[in-house]
Amino acid sequence: MCIRDRIDTHQQHGKEGTIFLTSVDEPSRYGVVLTEENGQVKSFIEKPQDFVGNKINAGLYLFSKSVIERIKPVPTSLEREIFPQMAKEGQLQSVMLDDFWMDIGQPKDFLTGQTLYLQHMREKDPSKLATGDNIIGNVLIDPSAQVHKDALIGPDVTIGPGVVIEEGVRIKHACVLKEATIKANTWICDSIIGWQSKIGRWVRIEGITVCAQDLSLIHISEPTRQAEISYAVFCLKKKN
Repeated sequence: MCIRDRIDTHQQHGKEGTIFLTSVDEPSRYGVVLTEENGQVKSFIEKPQDFVGNKINAGLYLFSKSVIERIKPVPTSLEREIFPQMAKEGQLQSVMLDDFWMDIGQPKDFLTGQTLYLQHMREKDPSKLATGDNIIGNVLIDPSAQVHKDALIGPDVTIGPGVVIEEGVRIKHACVLKEATIKANTWICDSIIGWQSKIGRWVRIEGITVCAQDLSLIHISEPTRQAEISYAVFCLKKKN
């Protein structure tokens, strides 16, 4: 998508907002956007049970500065409060998104999207992907991360800034976020490791597991004892 062309389109129609739409096969999972033939938004229908259309909000917007005046200094939802009023006043124009689009709101979909993005990098700019004897497939590692040469990484892994990964670690189909620490001989697959998380030695994490920010899993020293976590979502918050 050329953002310059989209800005030109927004300025030409003269409305306060432009909302990008995409077509989906199962609109009942989303909020459907109804439009006039010229693309002007008429209304929004949240997760309809009967078919009324298949165009949904793609989550991309362009606004004129005047839209700021619509937002009060209190918690406000653009989708539920601002957009319906703009549509009612005829101030919201839609544009169909002709590029690839994917909903990554669920952990499984996020990881699938990551895999697709890494493959896109492989095709368009492979020099940004990690290489080495301990790298398998498409892997993206921030330059500030410390990955032990005896840790086996990939395929389809992203490792964020300041991450520390010790020897014997095996990671595949996963995302390790900023400043997480993965201790020796831990296995991580199909999972998301949150910011500043600390994963001890000999831990096994798999099955679309999401570890929230600042999560710590206990250190287990004996190789025969493992802390195994499957099909779990951690929502722990850091104590003040």
